[in-house]
Amino acid sequence: MRKFGEETVQFLGKKVSVETSDQKIYNGTLTGIDDKLNIVLDHVESIGTLKVIINGTFIKEIKLMEKPFDFKALSDRIARVFPGLVRIREDVGAIIVMDKIKVTQAGIEEGSGLAADRVRAIYDEFIKETKK
Repeated sequence: MRKFGEETVQFLGKKVSVETSDQKIYNGTLTGIDDKLNIVLDHVESIGTLKVIINGTFIKEIKLMEKPFDFKALSDRIARVFPGLVRIREDVGAIIVMDKIKVTQAGIEEGSGLAADRVRAIYDEFIKETKK
């Protein structure tokens, strides 16, 4: 169950396609999900609605429509500079460095100083290389 939760967290903030048991398809950004698979979709395409909540009992499948952020690859790079001081927190979608620097797919969210500057440089290089 824990692994399932970690996998579904990777869908948050990403474009998904949701098919319901009555064959309706909703495309949008997954902004919320609970343990019963009730979901919140934002920026829903083709139905003229900005946001929709879908009851998990009616969901047939959820497809990820964009590549998830590779936290493992980024954490491996950071760990080369900060060995033993890096851990991935997939439950919150972040990498924690030295228990004081928080890195998400959006960049450095917490932390300052020389170590944070070095992590930011590694992050920026990683983003530049993965966008190619």
